[in-house]
Amino acid sequence: MDIGLEPLWLSTGLANFTWGQVLMMLIGGLLIYLAIVKKFEPLLLLPIGFGAILSNIPVAGIGGDTGLLGYIYHVGIETGVFPLLIFMGVGALTDFGALIAMPWTLLLGAAAQFGIFVTLMGALALNMIPGFNFTLADASAIAIIGGADGPTAIFLASRLAPDLLGAIAVAAYSYMALVPIIQPPIMRWLTNEKERGVVMQQLRHVSKLEKVLFPFAVLLLCILFLPTAAPLIGMLTFGNLLRESGVVERLSHSAQNEIINIVTILLGLAVGSKLSADNFLTLETLGILGLGAFAFCIGTATGVLMGKVMYRVTGGKINPLIGAAGVSAVPMAARVVNKVGLETNHHNFLLMHAMGPNVAGVIGSAVAAGVLLAIVGG
Repeated sequence: MDIGLEPLWLSTGLANFTWGQVLMMLIGGLLIYLAIVKKFEPLLLLPIGFGAILSNIPVAGIGGDTGLLGYIYHVGIETGVFPLLIFMGVGALTDFGALIAMPWTLLLGAAAQFGIFVTLMGALALNMIPGFNFTLADASAIAIIGGADGPTAIFLASRLAPDLLGAIAVAAYSYMALVPIIQPPIMRWLTNEKERGVVMQQLRHVSKLEKVLFPFAVLLLCILFLPTAAPLIGMLTFGNLLRESGVVERLSHSAQNEIINIVTILLGLAVGSKLSADNFLTLETLGILGLGAFAFCIGTATGVLMGKVMYRVTGGKINPLIGAAGVSAVPMAARVVNKVGLETNHHNFLLMHAMGPNVAGVIGSAVAAGVLLAIVGG
């Protein structure tokens, strides 16, 4: 090649592509395909997939420390700001009426967090395999993936395991988006047709006063017993108070729409930037992905098993499927429960009943993060 053209050639993508970058671009394309064609949580998968493509463009450095996505990642994810803003938006979007009407669903939300603590042990056990060296703080940050709550996973990892933050963020949001694929087989395996066909009674009416007092009650309990969870619980309850107070419609609308939409776009791109080949194709990252899948499956299973216990205790009045919604992927898990229930009985609408354990799972994952932060972070 002529010496005058060599610098030009070396500046092209063709001269700099690695097999890892091509592979990760294809994975990014697969995520976009799932978002557009299969409609698997497009709000998450589309920006994550596109961020993966951008971060693997050779020479450009878009996902590096001095690239656009690198700056977004540092400002929003490393600092933990994005998760807190997301929690405010989730609070503003969420009607806690189902949980208030059925307070016993807190048990389902708590049971679904069991996968977090099982996976903590699993992460420590991986240290017996050469190439893994997870500390207790690392294992705690990895385990929270089992709650299927991306913002909580990012928040905890930013404080306990900043060096693993990228891999944990990718795993947490990937499994959140893949709820429609992962959960149904587990739900069908653990229940029979009779249990899946249970039609639950209509929820009681919840007054406005109850809904206004609820965020204060949750925040007060957090202040008294687990202040380490206050950043997450505080923003969640603040967003919910904006919604339920009825006097700040503009602020509530902004939290539900403009703020959470902008943050979701930036967060998705930033998470996708950690799908670059040099960051992702490592033994440690693949181990975290495996543990995250294990944690999520265990959380789903324990939620359904608690639902089966309630089914027996109540004499068949509780549909065990709603236990799967105890993971805090709101409202994805509740929609999946409703879909699986309709497969058995076309007149069985479980969405509102599943929202009780679903929003309980949001609180449960924040509480679990607070417990881990208090014990390990302290």
